[in-house]
Amino acid sequence: MSEEQAVQAVIHLYVDGMTFAHEAALRKAFHPKACIIGNYDGAVEWLSLDEFIGAVTSEGPAPAGTQPLIQIEALDVTGDAATVKVVDQFAGMRFSDYLSLLKIDGRWVIVNKLYHLHS
Repeated sequence: MSEEQAVQAVIHLYVDGMTFAHEAALRKAFHPKACIIGNYDGAVEWLSLDEFIGAVTSEGPAPAGTQPLIQIEALDVTGDAATVKVVDQFAGMRFSDYLSLLKIDGRWVIVNKLYHLHS
């Protein structure tokens, strides 16, 4: 598997985890100290991973059979650092996520998520 494919696998894990409120998948995709940042309801939202997972799981999973939206618009890998721009949906809202990943102990993890909520 190429580094790009390994990063894409983490992105799919993240989107599936978010879509289906799967805490274990989200914890595997993210570094424990990751930050989730964006403007939400007119204010800057700056969440820890635990706060983000709490928000996701409180929404509950999408219905069985839902096909998660995942459009990878940009992916760049340089050594042990990577960035990805992905368009996805959560709770009926469309987002552009800018994800920073780091390869730690041979495994890619999301260390930062900066999002834009589309109107």
